[in-house]
Amino acid sequence: MSRIFVTRPIPEAGLAILRAAAEVEVAPTADGDSTPRDQVLAGARSADVHVSLLTEAVDRELMESAPQLLGVANYAVGFNNVDVAAATELGVPVTNTPGVLTDTTADLAWTLLMAAARRVVPADAYMRGGRYRIWGPSLMLGADVSPGGDERRKVLGVVGFGRIGRAMHRRAQGFDMDVLAFDPPMKAIIEARPDVEYAGFDELLARSDFVTIHTDLNPSTHHLFDAAAFARMKETAILINTARGPVVHEAALVDALKSGQIGGAGLDVFEREPAFHPGLAECDNVVMLPHIASGSVATRDRMATMCAENAVAHLNREHAPNCVNPEVYDTEAYRQRVAR
Repeated sequence: MSRIFVTRPIPEAGLAILRAAAEVEVAPTADGDSTPRDQVLAGARSADVHVSLLTEAVDRELMESAPQLLGVANYAVGFNNVDVAAATELGVPVTNTPGVLTDTTADLAWTLLMAAARRVVPADAYMRGGRYRIWGPSLMLGADVSPGGDERRKVLGVVGFGRIGRAMHRRAQGFDMDVLAFDPPMKAIIEARPDVEYAGFDELLARSDFVTIHTDLNPSTHHLFDAAAFARMKETAILINTARGPVVHEAALVDALKSGQIGGAGLDVFEREPAFHPGLAECDNVVMLPHIASGSVATRDRMATMCAENAVAHLNREHAPNCVNPEVYDTEAYRQRVAR
C-alpha cells in the first residue's frame, strides 16, 4: 500500500483525506515541538509522499535519500523550508496552500496594528496587575488609526502588494486611511489604481504612520528593514510584520524601539523562531504573537484539506493543483521518478 509521511500533526480535516488514499504515518511529535531530523529523514525514505510543515527542512539530502518520493506537499503558503531548485532538478513536485489564508492573515495583521496603536497589551497588563485606581486624561495614551482627534487621514504603507497586502488596503479604506504601496514587480498595476499610490521604499517609510510587511523572503528582502530603514521612519510610526521574520533586522528593531526612533511594532514572526532577540520582550511598545496569523479553525482546516489534496495528486502521479515548480513535470528526472 502507498505511504504518506507527515512531519508533524495537521488538522484532522486533512488527515482524513490522506488516510482514505494511503497508509499515513504522522511523526509522534507534540504540537509545540519540532520533529528530530533523523525522524524526518527516516519518514521520507519510507514514504511515497512527504507532507511537511515550515518547521522541517526539505533539502537536497532528504530528497536524494528518497528516490521513491513522488512529491512534497507543504502545509503553508510559504515554502522557504523547501529547496525548490533541488526538487526540480531531482524531479520532485512541490506544492503549497496559497490563497486560503489571505483574509485570516490580514485580520491578524490589522489586530496587531490596532493593538500596538492603542496600547492594548500594556493596558491589559495594567488592569490585571491591579494598578487601575482612577480614570485620568493621560492614562495609556495611544495613536489614532482613523482621522481621529486631529482629523488627519493616517497613512498606511504596504510593503508587498500581493493578496494579503491588497486585503490590508481594503481594511484601511474602512478607517479612512491613505495607502502607499511598494512592490516593484507590481508597480504598473498599482499605478493604474486610483485608490492607492505607488511609492519608493524610502518615500513610503518617510510618509507612513503605519508600515505593514507582506513581502516574501528572498535575498533582496532579507533585512530590508534595518537600522537605516528605521532611521527613515517617523518617530511615531508603527511597524507590523506577519510575513517572514528575517525581513526585519531584529537587533536593529530592538534598538529603534528602545530609543524611540519608531513608535512601536506588532510582530507575528521573528528572525530566528522560536527565539527572539534579547530585549524585545522588555519593550512595552511591541506586541508579540507566536506565528498565529493563519490561526483560525476554518482556515487551518482548509489549509489541511488543500495540502492533502495536493498530496493525493502527487500519489496518483497527477499534476497537483498548487505546484510551485510546475516545470518539473516536463523533466526527465520526474518521468524516471514516477516510472519506478
